[in-house]
Amino acid sequence: MKVLVTGGAGFIGSNLIRLLLREAPELEITNLDKLTYAGNLENLADVAGLPRYRFIRADVADPRAVERVFKKGFDAVLHLAAETHVDRSLEDAAPFLRTNVLGTHVLLEAARRHGVGRFVHISTDEVYGSPSAGEFFDESAPLKPSSPYAASKAAADLLVLSYVHTFHLPALILRCTNNFGPYQFPEKLLPLAIANAMENRPLPVYGDGMQERDWIFVEDYCRAIHRALERGRTGEIYNVSAGTPRANLDVLRALLALLGKPESLIKFVEDRPGHDRRYALDSGKFRKELGWTPQNDFEQALAATVEWNRANAEWLERCRSGAYRNYYRRHYTQRRKTLERWQKS
Repeated sequence: MKVLVTGGAGFIGSNLIRLLLREAPELEITNLDKLTYAGNLENLADVAGLPRYRFIRADVADPRAVERVFKKGFDAVLHLAAETHVDRSLEDAAPFLRTNVLGTHVLLEAARRHGVGRFVHISTDEVYGSPSAGEFFDESAPLKPSSPYAASKAAADLLVLSYVHTFHLPALILRCTNNFGPYQFPEKLLPLAIANAMENRPLPVYGDGMQERDWIFVEDYCRAIHRALERGRTGEIYNVSAGTPRANLDVLRALLALLGKPESLIKFVEDRPGHDRRYALDSGKFRKELGWTPQNDFEQALAATVEWNRANAEWLERCRSGAYRNYYRRHYTQRRKTLERWQKS
């Protein structure tokens, strides 16, 4: 089975590719990634030479490039490529509209033309907006995105559903809560906090820090994506969550305790505009229909994530400095002609 993974050099994508190569020997994986600031081929250095894995550098919003890729023939698409950082969307929404909306449209068109048998679109809990205290959104909740990022993902979701309805494209949508784990780019809360704490630098916290997020370990989510690839029903929306929301401040306190650092490193800063107070999903439908449950306890997974970042401090520093971009030039320039021949064949 030939599977195209978009955004595979990012955090979730690289963890997903590694898991599929390890646990699904029947799959051949092609990774399509533009390699923006958050895309890092160093995340997949350990699998780069495997015969069941190929990498193509391309932009999902470039119709010609995507068409060349799809001519290779794929049985399924796992669409993870996206701009995801809310703060960046507040500064400039244009890249979010291009990648998240236009890019999804380009992929849907290519999948329709080439008869792809399964299209799994990766979305976010942020499309629902903020539930009230004690409330958990199920898949029937209305879309009320609060940020340009969330609005771009909601628009992409609606595009996917329109292609299911109008063109009978065999697509489905996964909406997940906050992921954490190895290889997460250090602009997101946990890896940024870990990096700062290890250097005894302040940990910025928006507002009062009591915003709730439902954290899920990335490996658990990758298994959910794999399960959706195998068993998900066309046209369905599935929420995926651990089901245990925690306040950001409590998570940071737990992280500092693991690192042996004082809570005085926490620095409260002005809240960002339109900041959702709470995210919480009811994932009962996905658990019941597809037989999935998260396997990792939050506290143990957080400890493992802290240890991974400590053990990979050089990777973390290269990400923060941008030096990891040299990895592509160093390790892939020599293979460029081979990759180009494969793309044109």
